[in-house]
Amino acid sequence: MTQSINAVYTAQARATGGREGTASSGNLNLKLSTPKELGGAGGDGTNPEQLFGMGYAACFIGALKFVGAKEKIAVPADASIDSSVGIGATPNGFGIEVTLNISLPGIDGETADRLIAAAHQVCPYSNATRGNINVTLVRVPSEVGVTA
Repeated sequence: MTQSINAVYTAQARATGGREGTASSGNLNLKLSTPKELGGAGGDGTNPEQLFGMGYAACFIGALKFVGAKEKIAVPADASIDSSVGIGATPNGFGIEVTLNISLPGIDGETADRLIAAAHQVCPYSNATRGNINVTLVRVPSEVGVTA
């Protein structure tokens, strides 16, 4: 079931030329290139999977901060997510899968797991992908109380 929202912000972006073109939004202007694994030349351009991975990771950290604030748990400033977005053939075309490796330094494992599960319920990217693609959430273990 599609859920209606009352949008409070709408991002604008433009792409031309597909995977071998350009993409822009605000002050971000990118050259796009198709990875060799998908039959392209590779090269120094960015691809849609990289953009999706960056967006999902950033948004998920925002969701962690949102649920952390509600539970009065400070999400550390050095929280990070390394995302992997795979693309491959499906019976009807192509599909993607995502893995988010989530690091919450200084937060014990049980609390981190609870925050990650709650963030997965409120993150717009998680809500958009739920039931459509495989999303794997991995908590990267960290030593509680240890700082570098």
